[in-house]
Amino acid sequence: MNSFVSTGTTSSPASEPVRNNGFWPDIVPADFRDSHRLDGTITAVRVNGALLAAIATVNRTLREWQARQVEAGHTTIDDVPVPIWQAPGVYQGLYQRAVYSTAHASLIERYPDYDTTNSGRDRADSLTDTADSYRRDAVWAIAEIEGRPHCTIELI
Repeated sequence: MNSFVSTGTTSSPASEPVRNNGFWPDIVPADFRDSHRLDGTITAVRVNGALLAAIATVNRTLREWQARQVEAGHTTIDDVPVPIWQAPGVYQGLYQRAVYSTAHASLIERYPDYDTTNSGRDRADSLTDTADSYRRDAVWAIAEIEGRPHCTIELI
């Protein structure tokens, strides 16, 4: 599997956490950079924008699940009981994976902006598969949170 790894050596100033809605945790851009191996060649503004858009997408997708949890008296994700077969903190980890994967896919899709030569176009084509893989990871993490299978198959 291909992966987008920024290879520059520039550093980027630390960003403040991207604030969330209170139910889900705030997202720390430095943690995203570390876990997805993104260095400072991708600006803080671009990272923060991608994270904010990813939070909006994931929160919208999980809005009904969140509403059921709040209705049951769980005001934050930390209050939601974890099934006995899952590890403590699993919901936070899955949420973070969904947000990080969505943000990373968004950044990869914009990567061709940097190089439009033939080699840049070839690189962009290979990154499309990687972006799709990150989107799949996000969808699967959301499915895990909701307790759904990763795919639905129907006979027509």
